[in-house]
Amino acid sequence: MSQIYVCEDLAGEVAMSARNIAKSFGNIHALKNVNFDIHRGQVTTLFGENGAGKSTLMKILSGVIQPTSGEILLEGEPVSFSSTTQAQRHGISIIHQELSLAPNLSVRDNIFLARELGGATGIDYAEEERQTRLLMEELDEAIDPSTPVEDLRLGQQQIVEIARALSIDSRILIMDEPTSALSASEVEVLFRVIGDLKSRGVSIVYISHHLEEALQITDHAVVLRDGTMTAYAKREEIDLEWIVRHMVGENFDLGSPPAGHSLGEVTLALEQVSVRDVTVPERSVVDRFSLNVRAGEIVCIYGLMGAGRTELLECVAGRVPMSEGRILLEGEEISGLSIARRIEKGLVLVPEDRQRDGLVQTMSVGQNLSLASIQAFTRWMFTSLRREQSVIRDSISSVHIKTDGAEAEIGSLSGGNQQKVVIGKMLATQPRVVLLDEPSRGIDIGAKSEVFKLLREGAAQGLAVVFSTSEVGECLSIAHRVVVMSRGRISAEFGADVTKEEIMAASGEAVVA
Repeated sequence: MSQIYVCEDLAGEVAMSARNIAKSFGNIHALKNVNFDIHRGQVTTLFGENGAGKSTLMKILSGVIQPTSGEILLEGEPVSFSSTTQAQRHGISIIHQELSLAPNLSVRDNIFLARELGGATGIDYAEEERQTRLLMEELDEAIDPSTPVEDLRLGQQQIVEIARALSIDSRILIMDEPTSALSASEVEVLFRVIGDLKSRGVSIVYISHHLEEALQITDHAVVLRDGTMTAYAKREEIDLEWIVRHMVGENFDLGSPPAGHSLGEVTLALEQVSVRDVTVPERSVVDRFSLNVRAGEIVCIYGLMGAGRTELLECVAGRVPMSEGRILLEGEEISGLSIARRIEKGLVLVPEDRQRDGLVQTMSVGQNLSLASIQAFTRWMFTSLRREQSVIRDSISSVHIKTDGAEAEIGSLSGGNQQKVVIGKMLATQPRVVLLDEPSRGIDIGAKSEVFKLLREGAAQGLAVVFSTSEVGECLSIAHRVVVMSRGRISAEFGADVTKEEIMAASGEAVVA
């Protein structure tokens, strides 16, 4: 039996507890006799690498899944939840890492889905709209309640997910990576809301791979490693080094730009590339953007939310139309080619939203990994299973995917391991240029280090790498160059010796002393 960590000065304020919780998925033991306390009116932050068991534990506490063994205590009394609806009746709600919205429904309908407000003649849509507007105001987001969710950008969809959880008026609120798609200003608003919830006695369980961000709001921290709780401490007793040491056993950094090889010729050239705003056609979200990337070079594109990073990369990959300009791959213009043809030519994109754009949920881990490179082992409509299995095995090994085998369901993987599948799928095509849009979204520090190591190794072998990020710390790692975007244009360009302050100033972000 594992040790029960208890914060002595809060021991009398435990709102919910997990005792000796274990959970197995086939041969995978996701949780091993975990003991966990949630304190009233406090923020408990749960740290751990992808696959450590964080999301599994939270799904058990919120009724998404049931434990293999162990018990849950609510206000000291044993409880058992067979569904999220049952957990919500007890005042427990969860904001999932992966969005669970209905894209074809409006913001209002998503917030009140399956718990519509009744009126004299049926559903009271006016009251639902009024409450939705109040929630949007609380979150400082000007979103019309009638807007279809599919028309919102990813960060706004995350706001809707948060609003839905807040609308339940829970006494225990679990937040699994709630800021993964939010801008810096949206994170500030969320933290203000969390402070208000604490003052009302709401207990918060917070999971985040943004370690510095999590330290701003946590009252005490718990670390999971390989399904086992390894450490507990109050906020004043912890720092970044403490978290990383207990998470991964050593203090990882994200490396430095690859050295020991000379850069080759220009592999990717963008000449005056522009992309129109679909909502305001006279405006360009990418405005006459030019950039050359050489073989063996890693270029980081940094910018705040709305700077045009995603639109630029999706345009280069062929996912959104270019209004003007040229895109050249090793001197050959590819502007008119389809996504599939660009992949054949050696240009691939790891998208920001892995659930929507990077994975096929009905396929296995192996099928997802081999999907983009299927032409390499298909001849005359016949597939070589031996060659396909070889690609899958190599991808699982090289990208370090934690899985119960190639036949495992993609949904059985943690968020970080799903992201590794997307990256592995694209690297399996043997590209010459790889574009990565926020590659660390939902990935812990250990997995992030592994991904950046892969990019470093690829660059050393002549791969041209372009990745976008909204995390300044990532700019200071493996990139040879940092390009800062603001309002669709390049506002500054720096070498590897750039400072955090220089990047933030160039992006228009306020620098906090």
